[in-house]
Amino acid sequence: MEHDVTSGTPATRPALTRGRIVRAAIGLIEREGAGALSMRRVAAELGVAVMSLYNHVPNKAALLEGVAEHVVAGMELEDDPSRSFADRARVLVRAFRTVAHEYPRCMTIVLTHEIDSPAGLRPAERALALADAAGFDGETSVRIMRALLAYALGAQLRETGAVRMLDHLAAAPADSYGRLDPDEFPHVIALAPQLARHDPETDFEFGLDLLIRALDALPRAASRPLDEDPGTAQG
Repeated sequence: MEHDVTSGTPATRPALTRGRIVRAAIGLIEREGAGALSMRRVAAELGVAVMSLYNHVPNKAALLEGVAEHVVAGMELEDDPSRSFADRARVLVRAFRTVAHEYPRCMTIVLTHEIDSPAGLRPAERALALADAAGFDGETSVRIMRALLAYALGAQLRETGAVRMLDHLAAAPADSYGRLDPDEFPHVIALAPQLARHDPETDFEFGLDLLIRALDALPRAASRPLDEDPGTAQG
């Protein structure tokens, strides 16, 4: 039993809960990567016996589901149905980006593991609901959802180093451009100073604006509130 070193009385350890276990797993993943995750390591983080975890989380797969649920829950946001589709879509993609920055290694788990939980479908549901409320038909709504999530995922992969081509362009030393054949690479050479400037936030917002403008210009029926029953929209 733990004791308070100042008073000599037993110290009260917080009750072991699923939430504490999941948060410990998230901390471990963010510090050391997904490869470090195990029930034994999480138990050590919490200072408890491994078997005590199984009363709350039956196995590692369930623990990964808990991690995914916690991360995706961070995307919950106040949505204003009175705002335009473009504004609401921007808020959704930016919310994904914010969570991905807060939990970069855990987000990789969300993106690369088959999580048998509704958590992974919540961003898709929100994107589909926004498109539906804006008056897009079902097929177009699905394509809008895929485009929004693909953009958010692509930006995350780039910024976590999974896609290095653009970063290599920014990090290339100036003399490497000087060795290029000007007849073959006239634009790369001419724009070398601009290529060397790396501003992920500006790049992200520029691409997001292009995507949202294109999606917003697609044909649609009349908009309706997000919470309106599709079956009553005609009447």
